[in-house]
Amino acid sequence: MPIGRPPAEGMVGAVPADGSEPEPVFLDIGSGSPMHRTTEWRAYDGMLSRPRADTARGSCSCGWRGANLYPIDWTQQDGEGLRDLDTSGPRDDWAQHIAEAESRSVPLPSEVEDLLHRLEDQLDALAAGAPLAALKAVAALERLVGRIGREAASAVESDELSWETIGRALGLTAKQARSRLTRVSLRR
Repeated sequence: MPIGRPPAEGMVGAVPADGSEPEPVFLDIGSGSPMHRTTEWRAYDGMLSRPRADTARGSCSCGWRGANLYPIDWTQQDGEGLRDLDTSGPRDDWAQHIAEAESRSVPLPSEVEDLLHRLEDQLDALAAGAPLAALKAVAALERLVGRIGREAASAVESDELSWETIGRALGLTAKQARSRLTRVSLRR
């Protein structure tokens, strides 16, 4: 299992009747707050001039869209009046997509993966019991990650690999890989 968040974010995306990718809709999330732009299924309920979607699918920030379509029953509601669609199908499809992308990416040595799992457990416990110590540890990790990240990004760039190759190794698209290396290279 990957450490922390996967390299891409997943959601349950709306699918219009024609099967196309829907245009994002804007949601007002409160007075004074900026508008929130989304293609998540809940936003396509037909209210306030928004389009209505009858099906949903797994969706990923990398551009992947699930092939399986799941019907949306807009009559299902939970106790608070929010739509309570069973999203396990689209989420399972996305998890499978992430597992497949992860299997194609460069593997972490098992010792490093074990160390990262132990570190995550220790930091979770520290955040709960000694939050100031956790913040101090996070600051030390940020310095370490910045230095090593810059060194690794420089080495990757000197290899002159294509962005597609770098992206595949990291489980990202070429565009995301370029963005990641630029961000890591500039991190201080």
